[in-house]
Amino acid sequence: MPRLVKLYIQQVLVGFGLSAVFVGLLLWLDVANLWHLVTHTSGGMIAVVMLWVFNGIVFAGVQFSISIMRMGRDEDGGGGRRAPEPVLLAEPVPVRAEERRS
Repeated sequence: MPRLVKLYIQQVLVGFGLSAVFVGLLLWLDVANLWHLVTHTSGGMIAVVMLWVFNGIVFAGVQFSISIMRMGRDEDGGGGRRAPEPVLLAEPVPVRAEERRS
């Protein structure tokens, strides 16, 4: 299996694990009375699964993008900060406006 595919699978698993922890904390801390809503409605478990899946997709994408960005290297093998670019201040330009008569 290619290295990038293996990295993607690992980061997806980490993202869905983080999502499970996040949803568990939401329920445990009873944010917005979520625990009561989940336990006292007929579609409560579907809502929890949907919350877990959708947060898992977001967390997996963030995990993968962070791992890809950390892999980046410059051509010369270096990295770090660049020298700041000088900021050129613009000269004000006078603009002539004429009054429009109707």
